[in-house]
Amino acid sequence: MQKIFLMSGALAAALAVMIGAFGAHALKDFLTSNNRLETFETAVKYHFYHALGLLLIGILINQKPSIWFNYAGYGLLVGMIIFSVSLYILCLTNLKWLGAITPLGGLAMIIGWICLFIGVYKENF
Repeated sequence: MQKIFLMSGALAAALAVMIGAFGAHALKDFLTSNNRLETFETAVKYHFYHALGLLLIGILINQKPSIWFNYAGYGLLVGMIIFSVSLYILCLTNLKWLGAITPLGGLAMIIGWICLFIGVYKENF
């Protein structure tokens, strides 16, 4: 699991930088004209935060393997994908029904962070 979360975190961070730069430069006028620039920036911000969280979890698993850290990693990974990707697609297509999916990603991220808390608590860091 350590390698999966470290590689996923590194790849997700690289993608967050690339997508953020693309949005800031190539898509800025489009996003602004559709009132979606702030939404796009939120997607990138959460994408990047959770990429860093995955890297942290990969490091923690190396220190003290725990099923809670595995749950945390999957929660952050799944949540990041659902949350950010649904917002990216919403910004590009204006398919408003995607806004109903986004909170599921947020819920998965919350669960991931709570699992991380439990894992740290149980492992007595």
